[in-house]
Amino acid sequence: MRILITKGRIVTSVGEQIADLLVVDGKIAAIGNQLEANAETTINAQGMLVLPGGIDPHVHLHLPTPAGFSSDDFHSGSIAALMGGTTTIIDFVTPSRGQSMVEALKARLDEAACSLVDYTFHVSPIEWNKNTPKEIEECIEMGFPSFKVYMAYKSSVGIDDNALYHVMHTVAQNGGMVTAHCEMGDDIDTLRDFYASQGLTAPKYHMLSRPPRFEALAVKRAIDLADQTQCPLYIVHVSAAESVKHIIQAQKSGQPLYAETCPQYLLLDEALYDSSLPEAIKYVISPPLRQSIDRDTLWNAINNGNILTVGTDHCPFSLEQKMVGKDDFRKIPNGAGGIEHRLALLYTFGALTGKLSLSKLVDVFATQPAKIFGLYPQKGELAIGADADIVIWNPNVKGSISSSKHHSKSDISIYEGFETTGEVAFVIKNGIIAVDNGKLSENLPSGQLLKRRSTKTTGHYYKRMDNSGSYNCGRV
Repeated sequence: MRILITKGRIVTSVGEQIADLLVVDGKIAAIGNQLEANAETTINAQGMLVLPGGIDPHVHLHLPTPAGFSSDDFHSGSIAALMGGTTTIIDFVTPSRGQSMVEALKARLDEAACSLVDYTFHVSPIEWNKNTPKEIEECIEMGFPSFKVYMAYKSSVGIDDNALYHVMHTVAQNGGMVTAHCEMGDDIDTLRDFYASQGLTAPKYHMLSRPPRFEALAVKRAIDLADQTQCPLYIVHVSAAESVKHIIQAQKSGQPLYAETCPQYLLLDEALYDSSLPEAIKYVISPPLRQSIDRDTLWNAINNGNILTVGTDHCPFSLEQKMVGKDDFRKIPNGAGGIEHRLALLYTFGALTGKLSLSKLVDVFATQPAKIFGLYPQKGELAIGADADIVIWNPNVKGSISSSKHHSKSDISIYEGFETTGEVAFVIKNGIIAVDNGKLSENLPSGQLLKRRSTKTTGHYYKRMDNSGSYNCGRV
């Protein structure tokens, strides 16, 4: 299929131009002025932005919890992703205690087969035993070289420092990367139980039991262990200004360290926990929302290149599921939705306010996730030969976010009532129009499973950052 996009403002992570773009057989075939092509479809993008399809490096679809599965499975979650301009997601494989990571990975691949966007996975070692090294090696050989560890949730999926050290060492030796949820799990559990013992069980105490220093201490510990084991490290959902200080210091030393934040930490405030029920319960996420000084620090860190990606940590629940913990914050399932709103939020509250240039928006939305996780240049770029994953963004439309009209199955939104500027007009995924004039196309094919190579095929597994800040595993 041949698609010609004309007169659009093509924006990449390094610049922009008014030009035409030709798609042929799922790839970008040409970019230039007044292209001539016998295209089956022509899209006039005059006055619109043409962007690479978004890559969300942090989503939790069909996640099992004591309150039931998260609201979105891979089908509904991928619809929400497409409607928000995201064409690739990275989800997680989390085995049960005693279950092989390889076995869990194979089961997760079956669950994700209904996704309409392309997908890949981080795999989570939740314990260390004699089989773990071989399982890590096998997961990497299967095309999944990134591994998510939890320093919190010690009673379920979290691991201690000894296990973390061994995981990092093994992952590094096999050319992979560790991604880390950094919170001091033991300290949090002690504080949570203390508040509960005092009868302090409102959602506000979720926030108070996970103070910024517990995140920052864990970030520092993870950085130190990664340096000792020579393991590339990606810190997920950074929320605290103090954490950013440790990240900057390590990056200045040349340590291969990458950081992510999320729109909720850029836009929302811990004062929301003072809301009455059921409103306050929507914001129980981990890490919790912070103060304005933290938000300002995160925006600055994005612009300075210390935080390279903005993921969503999309993990929505229904209000009924959240209300399971109305009398005990420890029982509230942690998580919120956002996969559909990432681009609108970054554009409205980043680009239009001057906090982000359009190129920086593209960088954190698509290009850096592709580079860091080995999908570049096929993904995250508008260039000849790249996959035709393209978003055409109409900047001239006003809208608002509401759970009554979003595409997630959750009946609540932490961004309820947010006024936004701009909307997705078209999404092209692998050369197929998936969103057409703001409406989801029918009979879309399933997304592709993306497998990635370890760095063992390209040289030494541990390299200091180069000036581009990229760690490229490559894609197979």
